[in-house]
Amino acid sequence: MKGYRKILIAVNGSKNVLAEGLKLAGDEQCWVTVVKVIPPNEGDLNLTGIKNIGDVLDSGGERVISEFQDIAEAERTLIKTRLEEGKTHEKIIEVAEEERCDLIILGAQKKKNPLLKIFGGNTIEKVIQEAPCPVLVVGI
Repeated sequence: MKGYRKILIAVNGSKNVLAEGLKLAGDEQCWVTVVKVIPPNEGDLNLTGIKNIGDVLDSGGERVISEFQDIAEAERTLIKTRLEEGKTHEKIIEVAEEERCDLIILGAQKKKNPLLKIFGGNTIEKVIQEAPCPVLVVGI
């Protein structure tokens, strides 16, 4: 894994991909950006009676990003975090381009629900096809 200076770790909620990515980055002393993408807010919402609309709209993304910061601090690694809203594969690629990353690390479930494959939504394939840099998929 020599030669990588900037790594993007795309996190879907699992902390395992972050841990594996930080191990790789720590070995190479790379700059690490961690991105979590939340789905776009579409349609009208009737949110009467909800105390914190922000938490509902970002699906707890801010809380998860805070947890990732805690994990990185425990590993004594500095990370930059980004919470993005939109189509997952597009945002991952966009962040990789903006941050000029040399490598994208994604997590994939080892046992994937076959219905997800049939009905699309394979973010990993889309990122691999369109990424401006190599992509490393970590089984979680």
